[in-house]
Amino acid sequence: MKGLTEKQRKLLVFIDEFTEREGIAPSVYDMADFCGVKTSTIFAHLRLLQNKGFITRSSKARSVALSKKVKLNRDNHGHIVRIPLLGRISAGFPGDSPEHQEKAISYDTSFLSGTIDNLFALKVTGESMRDMGIFDGDVVIVRQTHAIRQGDIVVALVDNETTVKTYFAAPDSRVELRPANPEYKSQFFPADRVSIQGKVVSLQRQY
Repeated sequence: MKGLTEKQRKLLVFIDEFTEREGIAPSVYDMADFCGVKTSTIFAHLRLLQNKGFITRSSKARSVALSKKVKLNRDNHGHIVRIPLLGRISAGFPGDSPEHQEKAISYDTSFLSGTIDNLFALKVTGESMRDMGIFDGDVVIVRQTHAIRQGDIVVALVDNETTVKTYFAAPDSRVELRPANPEYKSQFFPADRVSIQGKVVSLQRQY
């Protein structure tokens, strides 16, 4: 889906999922509410999507539909996949470990390099990673891996609590979990108290 903005890609996903769930296409008001914009903005997006051949529509209400050229296949070739959203994660002090799946989110893998295997998502609370562009309410996309390098942003489990921080191996065999906000200090833990759950590879933000 080259040539589209992230918001336009999300709008296509919303149209597809709404239609599948409700058995009818979303109204312009449904789309405006989802995107948090005015209906005039939605009409502009729809005109662009129609001109580029991504959707079909008529003058009738709820007539919008994805064209056959749009492949929202949940595959490995830069399209839309569903990723489990697991609880919340602290970007401040360590928070409770996520233990259950809240739901799944749609994610456009064209924003991602590498494999899409072993991905999960977590919603961030707190501002300790602010200067790395990770804010309260963001959803981070995480790849489960133990192959972590110095300076990677990771999801770490410390004494059954999770946090998102930048990882560094300290010289004294401890692990440093470093924030990206001068209002917070680095935390140092013995290596055996820290279990890396995965590496943050992307994020989503709802505007």
